[in-house]
Amino acid sequence: MLPARLKHYFLFCCGWLCVILGLIGALLPVVPTTPFMILALACFAETSPKFHRMLLNNRWIGPPLKQWDQTRTVRRQTKLQAVVMLVIAFSFSIGFLWGEWLYQLALLALATLMIGFVLHLKEAEPKFEN
Repeated sequence: MLPARLKHYFLFCCGWLCVILGLIGALLPVVPTTPFMILALACFAETSPKFHRMLLNNRWIGPPLKQWDQTRTVRRQTKLQAVVMLVIAFSFSIGFLWGEWLYQLALLALATLMIGFVLHLKEAEPKFEN
């Protein structure tokens, strides 16, 4: 078992690594943004209330993270967008590596895992207004 101080620093560094990977994911469609930000949120919940609040109050990623933090759900539209982006990005990547079957299989396996992860997330109940 890790000493408390070492665990604190490890989770804090993992949180920032996830934020950086999430920001890269915002720019590159191959890397998912939301799962990394959710992981960062979890790391900061343990180590830094300040950065945890910073993520929750961010105007771009705050609303889905608040929903995840409160209900452990994502919207169906968010899941659909993520799956579509993953399919498009991985299709281009696999096509770019045409003839390199080993890399293509590795990308296909990674795409399958990522899509499976996204589809496995629990969906938020739709809100009906009168």
